[in-house]
Amino acid sequence: MGKAVPILGSLSVLLALLLSCMNLQHGNLNQDEGWYLYAAKMVSEGHKPYADFAFTQGPVLPQVYAALFPIVGKFGVAGGRAITTVFGLLAAGFAGLLAFRTSEKRWVALIAVVLLIAGNVYQSYFTTVVKTYGLTAFFLMAGFYLLTLRNKAALVVGGALLALAAGTRLSAGIVLPITGVWLIFQTERKLDWLWFGIGGGVMLLAVYAPPFFQSSEQAHFGLLGYHAGRDPGGLGALLTLKVGFISRFVQAYFIFTLLTLAALIFRPLEKQRNPTAALLWCCGIGISLVHGIAAFPYDDYQAIAYPVLATAVMLTILPRIGNPWVVPSLSFLLLASIAAAFSSPINQDWFVRGRDRIWWQFKEQSDLALLRDAAEIVKQHSPEGSELLTQDTYLAIEANRSVPRGMEMGPFSYYPDMPTEQAEKMHLLNRDLLFQTLETSTAPVAAFSGYGLAIESPAITEISPAERASFSSVLESRFDLLQKIPYFGQAHTELIMLKRREAE
Repeated sequence: MGKAVPILGSLSVLLALLLSCMNLQHGNLNQDEGWYLYAAKMVSEGHKPYADFAFTQGPVLPQVYAALFPIVGKFGVAGGRAITTVFGLLAAGFAGLLAFRTSEKRWVALIAVVLLIAGNVYQSYFTTVVKTYGLTAFFLMAGFYLLTLRNKAALVVGGALLALAAGTRLSAGIVLPITGVWLIFQTERKLDWLWFGIGGGVMLLAVYAPPFFQSSEQAHFGLLGYHAGRDPGGLGALLTLKVGFISRFVQAYFIFTLLTLAALIFRPLEKQRNPTAALLWCCGIGISLVHGIAAFPYDDYQAIAYPVLATAVMLTILPRIGNPWVVPSLSFLLLASIAAAFSSPINQDWFVRGRDRIWWQFKEQSDLALLRDAAEIVKQHSPEGSELLTQDTYLAIEANRSVPRGMEMGPFSYYPDMPTEQAEKMHLLNRDLLFQTLETSTAPVAAFSGYGLAIESPAITEISPAERASFSSVLESRFDLLQKIPYFGQAHTELIMLKRREAE
């Protein structure tokens, strides 16, 4: 193999870093980035998820990002993306180390796994923008890696890390029972399952016991009730969403799909079977099934399952490749990854926001740069420490402003028909509370994009034109137009910025 493998490894790392940097600076904005970072801001100020503000994922992410919040405070959303990128790349690195320890083709396995994960532009984007995926994937792959060390301390910590993955995103919790059962059936590993169970069980209690004891109703609603309340709109729509979930997964991870088909067709010899690969297949498929039964199974959910599945397929495929074919195969994987990465809609979105008939609409500046410009306008027209009346919480983060209580979840904070007592308890806004907020807010500036005052939860349906007009009427009675910014934020809608009248 000579110098070929180190060269291919270096090129793979360069590809991963290039994709991460481009996604950090040019990747499309996502509304979730705002309320995840805002949750971290709240925790950094001493507030607790569920008890003090609405939150719909496990409590670990806001706690981790709160510890790193000075980076977000200084660099805004880009700082949050930088943190997420590090976790995403570490996840790929630990996946590579896991393959290194459990494959006979050690360095080739490491490079191939890192390339398959971090060299995928779709995976890179969704572990760069601020979502739970980068942190969850990091906990999963670091935990699986530690299990291969096979000592008591590593098993305890490995179990704790997998529990932290479940504490970041609840769907990752399926890996705990699967891994525990797998360890029980590894007869040569004796009491490994017990040490793993101690680490995982204690960490699960540490993560979830406090919120359920302190604010059980709010925690239950955030973790389960919110998601169960989504309405896909009938059986036909539900089936379409399920099929679309599979279709977009195949599109996003096409090289992985081809490798999986090859693994199914070319069955291994008994001596080639890898027990770690079996565990990873079970865990990856388990996570995927949990996502598949969700009311709205978004394909990007799979960003936490993909590192597990990618490692599994490489551990399955590599034993079947003869030594003379290793370097050509790795070279082909690198070239295929480059081709796939630079033919993806993800990188088209770096520079293009859409198409008007036959004309491509190129971005004059990145979404992140436009967000910074909007934040500067907010800063110019409002004192430091003031509120910003908005459901675009990433703008509040970038401008270092607070949002009114009840709007911490951004566009998903409006539950029009929820009883007032329950809405106040859940830290959300029903119809009366939203009108009250619009009528009484002392925020000097208001800012609403196409996502603002547009979504009814929990079904995630569009607010009626009549009700939206009523909201606009209230705003117009108190605020004057400050500026309109076209092509702003997620989906590139128009951002309308308003300034409260001095007479008030």
